[in-house]
Parts: sequence; C-alpha cells; structure tokens
Amino acid sequence: MVTLSRHFSYAIDGQLFCRDGVTGTACSSCICPCRKKPVVGKLKLCKSYKPSQRPPAAQAGEPHDPDRNHDLFGQPPDEGPRLRLTLAAPGVLISLTVALALAAYIQERPNTAGLVPDGEFDANRAFADLKCLVSFGPRPPGSGALEQSREFITGQLRAAGAAVVLDTFSAPTPLGPIPMTDLVAKIPGTSSAVVIIAGHYDTKRTNFPFVGANDGGSSAAFLLEMASVLSRRKNSLTYWLVFFDGEEALQRWSYTDGLYGSRHFAQGLSAQRTLKKVDALILVDMIADAHLDIHREAHSTPWLTDVVFGEAQQLDYGRYFLNNPNAIEDDHVPFVELGVPAVDIIDLD
Repeated sequence: MVTLSRHFSYAIDGQLFCRDGVTGTACSSCICPCRKKPVVGKLKLCKSYKPSQRPPAAQAGEPHDPDRNHDLFGQPPDEGPRLRLTLAAPGVLISLTVALALAAYIQERPNTAGLVPDGEFDANRAFADLKCLVSFGPRPPGSGALEQSREFITGQLRAAGAAVVLDTFSAPTPLGPIPMTDLVAKIPGTSSAVVIIAGHYDTKRTNFPFVGANDGGSSAAFLLEMASVLSRRKNSLTYWLVFFDGEEALQRWSYTDGLYGSRHFAQGLSAQRTLKKVDALILVDMIADAHLDIHREAHSTPWLTDVVFGEAQQLDYGRYFLNNPNAIEDDHVPFVELGVPAVDIIDLD
C-alpha cells in the first residue's frame, strides 16, 4: 500500500521498490518555507533534502563513454516543415495526462479523483519509475545517488529505443566546481526541426533527507514514459527529451546559483549556432501534486501557453489550468532569453 502523510512521509509497506525489484529504504521529506525559484508575488513553498556523501560522478580518468559530449545534432540541416501552432500540442497533451494520473496516487482527496487517463501513456509504469528514483534517496548534483539515477534513466531510455547523449560539464557553484550531466534522448522525425520536452532530475540540497518525489522525481518519470510513447510513433518532428541537472540552487537561489544544466545546454546550442533548429521547449516541473493547480507562467511564451491552456479546455482539464498568472524562474528561462518559444507546466501553488 502506498501511503503519504500530510508532510509527505512516503512508504510502500515500509519500503520503496524499483520496477526491477531493487529495494530501497523508506524515506521522508518535509515542506519548508523558502524560495526555490524567485517568484513574483507571495512566498511559495518548496521541498529540500540532505546531500549525499557519496563521491561525485564523472571524475577525471574515467573510461571514455561514447555517449558523452558529442555533437547534439549530428545531422545535416534540412528544409523540412517547421513547428506550427497546432503541432506544439501533442507532447503537451500527454504531459497533462501523466500529471493528472500521477496526482491520483498521492493524496487521499485529490482534485483529480475519478480521472481516467487514456492514450498510450502508461501512468502505472511512470509511477513505478518515480518510485525507483525516490528509492535512490536525496539526489543533489555531483552525488552518488544522482549517478545511480542517471544510470537508471539511461538504461530505460536505451530500452525504449532512444539515442542517448550525456552532456557532462563542470559547473561553477558557490561550493566550488561540481560535475553535472544533462541527459538527452533523441527521437528522430521526418524533419530535423526539434521540439524539446524537458524537466530536471536533481533534488534540492538541505539539512534533512528530501527525496523529491514531486520535485525532480515526477518530471524525470514523465520524460521516461514520454520516451516510450514517442519512440513507438512515426513523428514528423524530431523530439529531444532533456533531463536537466543542477536546476536547484546549491546554496541560495540567484541568477548564478541555479538552472545550471539548462543554462549550459541553451548556451551550448547557441554557441554551436544550432539553437535555431529548436522550434519550442515544453518544460514540466512538480507535476505530481494531488491538488493540481497549473497557473499561467508569466515568463513563458504567450502563444505557446495559449496552446496548452486551449487544449486543456478542449480535453475538459480546464479546472486544473488556472488563467491567473504566476511568474516563476525555471529551466525554460535560459531558452526564452535566447529567443526560443517555451512554456513551463508547473504546480508551485
């Protein structure tokens, strides 16, 4: 039985299980008032955890990994069809389904009660992935637990048939340089025009064990199931599923402390002069809230936000998508600043 207390203490018959049967220890997390992301308006709540003491991944002298750090596009440009307004919707629609499906599991009286998701997205499988990620414990950047998560994610992506790129870099942080790795699953389409669907897979550093079932776990589990869905389809657009490292601040949120992976990724594409291939970015973050309230994110591209909220209304999900704006600095911001249309689907209420 899955139980979740008012303060999000999490246990499954006292233990946590991965899909492959690997068992972890029961973990807990709390909610503390702090600014995970600078927000215009009233103070929000965020989650936090105690960092792992295991050694960081990607140390000097490691064996060469052919998946690491090669050209992210690796294919000649073409003049295939570009993204149109109506083509931005498919990835969003599935993201809505998983957000609502995951929410149904994790609170006794959710506002998503009775919702039956349809389509190819397997909410049960996504939730099994979420439980596996939580079983690794707190997953701050550079930790052994995050390296375990990365190995699990990479294995699942390859099993789904996606080509995987590991983009490893050294991030300058207030705690000194920390190795970080963005994961990119590439699913080709008939056009090389790219739509990025993204989220982060790290968890926030605190002085108590925070395992990030919602904040970090839900976005990673969603992306894994999206890989399974998209790899079975014939796609007109090329999809990149990007797992950002270092979304959370290592010490205190600021312009330079936080969003490490997304800033590195966006700046890298800009330096390669390939950012123009990216027609849109759809970001998901904290989508497993049982009382799901998705506000219009004020930094997001207005027309792309209109697509999301318009499709939500047509699918009768409008009660979960609230038109009042809420400005949140998240992994979409580095792309918006460089001119990429982007939307943040997030419940930070």
